[in-house]
Amino acid sequence: MSRRKKPKNKLKKSLSHIIRKVFSENPDAALNHKQVCALIDVREGALRKLVYNVLEDLSRSGYLKKQGHSVYQLNHSEHFYEGVLEITARGAGYVVLDNNDMNDVYIAPQNIQQSLSGDRVKVQIIKRGKSRIEGTILQVVERERTQFVGTIEMNDNFAFLIPDNTRVGADIYIPKEKLKGAKHGEKALARITVWPKSKDNPFGEVIEVLGSKSDNDTEMISILVNQGLNYTFPQEVLSEAETITLELDPKEVERRRDFRSVTTFTIDPEDAKDFDDALSLQRLENGHMEVGVHIADVSHYVRPGSAMDKEALKRSNSVYLVDRVIPMLPEQLSNLVCSLRPNEDKFSFSAVFEMDESGKIYKQWFGKTVIHSDHRFTYEQAQEIIEGNNGKYADEILILDKIAKILRKRRLKSGAMNIESQEVRFRLDEDGNPSELLIKTSKDAHKLIEEFMLLANRMVATFIAQPDKKEAKTPFVYRCHDKPDPERIATFNLFVQKFGYEIDLLNPSTISKNINALLNDIRYENEFSLIQTMAIRSMAKASYDTTNIGHYGLSFEHYTHFTSPIRRYADLVVHRVMQEELTDKKHRYGSELDDICKRISRMERKAIEAERESTKFFQTLFVVDKIGQEFDGTISGVAEFGIFVKMNENQCEGMIPINEIPGDRFYFDADKFAVIGSKTNREYNFGDPVRVRIYEVSPRKRQIDLELITED
Repeated sequence: MSRRKKPKNKLKKSLSHIIRKVFSENPDAALNHKQVCALIDVREGALRKLVYNVLEDLSRSGYLKKQGHSVYQLNHSEHFYEGVLEITARGAGYVVLDNNDMNDVYIAPQNIQQSLSGDRVKVQIIKRGKSRIEGTILQVVERERTQFVGTIEMNDNFAFLIPDNTRVGADIYIPKEKLKGAKHGEKALARITVWPKSKDNPFGEVIEVLGSKSDNDTEMISILVNQGLNYTFPQEVLSEAETITLELDPKEVERRRDFRSVTTFTIDPEDAKDFDDALSLQRLENGHMEVGVHIADVSHYVRPGSAMDKEALKRSNSVYLVDRVIPMLPEQLSNLVCSLRPNEDKFSFSAVFEMDESGKIYKQWFGKTVIHSDHRFTYEQAQEIIEGNNGKYADEILILDKIAKILRKRRLKSGAMNIESQEVRFRLDEDGNPSELLIKTSKDAHKLIEEFMLLANRMVATFIAQPDKKEAKTPFVYRCHDKPDPERIATFNLFVQKFGYEIDLLNPSTISKNINALLNDIRYENEFSLIQTMAIRSMAKASYDTTNIGHYGLSFEHYTHFTSPIRRYADLVVHRVMQEELTDKKHRYGSELDDICKRISRMERKAIEAERESTKFFQTLFVVDKIGQEFDGTISGVAEFGIFVKMNENQCEGMIPINEIPGDRFYFDADKFAVIGSKTNREYNFGDPVRVRIYEVSPRKRQIDLELITED
């Protein structure tokens, strides 16, 4: 290519972007060559000819359709899709399409137009390459949110709100009279009011001044708002909730199966207030046992289309931050009316199984019930009984524990993943700051509840799916987990080889069993936690869908979420569908279930991100007074920009920038997945033990910077 052609091609590319913007801002306009030149102020002859060439190129690519000799219009018949925009930290974006058969569409920064991360958008495909599909945003179909938390940056007569979430995509212009007293450097909650087409930034106003950046409440609000999560309920929702009382309607009680005389109890975390589930147990005359899995009957109180229902769908789930819970339902329901509290009569939706002590099921029954919880156990109290201590309802707990262990063994034998969860928790002082770090591990009491919840979820899904049913399938919400992606599994295989382990991951049907075997063999090795974490990351993400593909991780052909309607909207929908199936079979849900599944899956991811960010924030608070101290750690990640290290003593993770690793000039080797010294060939790999010093801590950035200490 000659040097003279390069500037022309660059100009042509620039004109192409400008012309696409003209048509995207005027989606219904039919414009000829002369009108386009006038709109973009092109007068010179050579440039006008270049505009014509660009219009012809866009027509041939399908972006425009040609009418007559030189009249062009946006092509609405081809290459148009809808999806949700996700903006990266570098300013580019990806549209996750509603069409699950297509890959995400890459959006260059200049083609994002006036869209923000999380918006539902209409996108047009402009290029199909070998490695990715490229597109341009034509229209914002629905704003995901208009409120943002950020820092005020003042100018003479106006200000900008710089959102805390760098992936938002734009700073918000705020006139001086709309600042509500906010000063330079202060945190504020602002709302977008308008986004003029001619402006690069949206206009907004401050709703609330949030105070200093170091305030924990402010940081939690920032995390929630910047994930698009509501932290307060609209007054309409609160008022509706307050009309619901604790008293049970006697007529409704008569319509339900009565379990109030059957031994029933709950087992939950010590600080729990929303008791979703309870277990009952009674021996039958034939020697079998009747085990009841009783779930809070939220659907009795939250009616479709009500203010509470709309808000619950909007939230989709409760969010559990380190120091607070943001409930899906107002506390009047989540902590009082629906919660299966001890010594209170409650409405529930139950799955009841007649079974023997080997876990064999002889009969099952689903339906609306009324129960009375006789006792509330914490996990720790139930665990003490399982470990041999005497206690209330010890016989019942030991029988249920025996059955749960058999169910778990059977599930693992069929190929379910065996993951031993470890959760980092903080004990907070009276000021809400972390004073102690705790590692919560899953013990038998946790597994007891888990197995009976899994049983109820599986049997409800199987009942609805009815594999032998010939008539049309009932529209339903399944909890799905796809088979592992071969590329991720290959990366995991490379990872475990660095520790000297060999594992057969070629056959998808035996991957989980082989991973289980490896984890069992290394359970007491230092690298166990790291390898288990990487095994989880190598798996697909579970989601909600109306098309049942089964649950790979649990090795279930049919699975749903039925057992937590206080904190998950999916379960509330499942209760409604289940009741309709048990009664009149006139189902209110149809094709809209697809949209519900997409929303609750998306909101679940947002909740997980908020919870992770909350944990990172409190980790920084926990070590902020430990700057300069040294710790032993384990390399938990390697990347182009540095090494991540998890400190053994406090389980907090920090990063060492790659250009600050002493002793050599280091680079990231993608094939070896290691950081290597250019001269010394010294390698830093996953799982390597290292010693580090805390160099800097930034709670606002949720970041811990480390220095590597070497013996050299």
